[in-house]
Amino acid sequence: MDYKALGLMAGIEIHQQLDTREKLFCHCPTMLREIADHNGEFSRYLRATVSEMGEIDRAAQEEMKHDRKFRYYTYDTTCLVENDEEPPAPVNDESMAVCLTIAKMFGMTPVPQVHTMRKLVIDGSNTSGFQRTALVAFNGKLPDGGLIETICLEEEAAQRVKDEIFSLDRLGIPLIEITTSPCMYTPEDVQKVAEYIGMVLRSTGKVKRGLGTIRQDVNISIADGARVEIKGVQELDLIAEVVRREVRRQISLLAIRDDLRKCGASVDATGGADVTTLFHETKSAVLKKAKKIHAINLKGFAGLVGREIQPERRLGSEISDYAKKCGVGGIFHTDELPAYGVTAEEVNRLRTCMHAEKEDCVVLVAGTSEKQASCAAGQVILRAKLALSDKPVPEETRKMLENGSTSYMRPLPGAARMYPETDVMPVVIDDTRWEAVIIPELLTTKAERFAAAFEIDRNYALQLAASEKLPLFEQAVQEGIKPKLAAFTILSTTTELRRDGVDIRTVPDQAYLDIWHAVGSGKAAREAIPDMLRKIAEGSSFSEALAQLAPVVSREDLEKIIRNIIADRKDFVAQKGTAAIGPLMGIVMAEVRGSANGKIVSEILKKEINAATPRK
Repeated sequence: MDYKALGLMAGIEIHQQLDTREKLFCHCPTMLREIADHNGEFSRYLRATVSEMGEIDRAAQEEMKHDRKFRYYTYDTTCLVENDEEPPAPVNDESMAVCLTIAKMFGMTPVPQVHTMRKLVIDGSNTSGFQRTALVAFNGKLPDGGLIETICLEEEAAQRVKDEIFSLDRLGIPLIEITTSPCMYTPEDVQKVAEYIGMVLRSTGKVKRGLGTIRQDVNISIADGARVEIKGVQELDLIAEVVRREVRRQISLLAIRDDLRKCGASVDATGGADVTTLFHETKSAVLKKAKKIHAINLKGFAGLVGREIQPERRLGSEISDYAKKCGVGGIFHTDELPAYGVTAEEVNRLRTCMHAEKEDCVVLVAGTSEKQASCAAGQVILRAKLALSDKPVPEETRKMLENGSTSYMRPLPGAARMYPETDVMPVVIDDTRWEAVIIPELLTTKAERFAAAFEIDRNYALQLAASEKLPLFEQAVQEGIKPKLAAFTILSTTTELRRDGVDIRTVPDQAYLDIWHAVGSGKAAREAIPDMLRKIAEGSSFSEALAQLAPVVSREDLEKIIRNIIADRKDFVAQKGTAAIGPLMGIVMAEVRGSANGKIVSEILKKEINAATPRK
């Protein structure tokens, strides 16, 4: 696609958990727990509140269409603040310090007084019905000339367990939100900026690592479309694909609007018709258990409701997303029927009842009550009208699906979403505190230093600088361990072990240091490192692994072993000569099981093969 001609504009919001000892507004640890460890639970209904201007946020209104009872799991590591039964403590100073460090790394201007606000959120992810957030700095710079508009410090949301069940262990973990201007004009630009910001965050050494600890929200629009926010892109490699698919979606919706207008399409705004009795003998499991079934005739929509707008997504998917806000499971429509247990005869009766022509599409919604079915029918009409409007791409917040396509969540929030938090005192950021903030070395700079100082390949050095084990590597170098040995173990040996199914995460950093020191002092051979790490991962101590796997074979014993191996294969050695060294290396190393240095084995093999091979 010609993204410039399409007028693509994109910006990102990066949400990164900070690796602090305590949560943002209480003294609970920032650790995640196993769901099975929860020691209690409670339930809440959440309602939207009116802003200071007397308005209710439109996104919150959307969430209220379907009454939901939320359940929350508590732990011995959560407290009454997470339960919203106790006022918040002052802002955690450690997290504020990390936030200021990141702001200074981007050349930003700090806010003299940091005031905490309440951001209305009633999707169940916050027990209070709002998320606390505070603007810390603004006006930062990116290397390519782009801008970072703001940095905020906010509390992480609760983790959804399933449906309306949430876990409170994650709620309140300090979270930094970095928002850029819409300064990106291709999908690759967005991914490149996200990679750079992620690198800067990791350079602090004070952010959590792993899946779910960082999330990217991408804001996308094209010239004739609208701004859409896509939430929760966790995989960096998917960002460019998400942008490409959203551009395709907006182009497709614009094309569908034009086609609908060409054929004189229209939407009946009366709310549809009750067709429950038409399906009293249906074989469709969904319709059979429904208490009320409503139908809406979309005139001129035939063939377009089923048109693809993204991979595995159609206009019908967009309409269904809106209907689901009322609690229904989705919709049926005649572009895809007969199917799902609905027969051709039932479709004909439905079309006759709704006075539908062949160019019309009839949509069915099935509810557990008249209220639910009417609500869903209203949502179908709303979304169908939008498809015909001058702005067929609604301003929305959307959720990323596994493959990079997206589904509707709610309208974009407005100004009524934010209001002051009166329970938290402001934090003063004066010149003295700002000037005392120290900027850490960027990981890219660190990698260049490693490559030069330790003679490590640059790509290898970049991997090392980005590794979660970077602090371990730096400690190893400080303790006199050979940098190449530590780097190879961290990047290559552990990768091979993970591929073999070894849970290498259970190996403590001290065990790595002990193994490396043992190799350096001659107590263990380098070749024993993989087996020792495997043994420790399985529960053995370092001393047990050393005793079992790494007793060093003396040179005298090693020479005897090699002579015996050569003697048993004298014909092979006579035929191959020094070319036999490679095949015999594997046999020797298997015999000594990592208890000998490979370089020494190769040296002795060469010497003994030369001695055993007659000179011509």
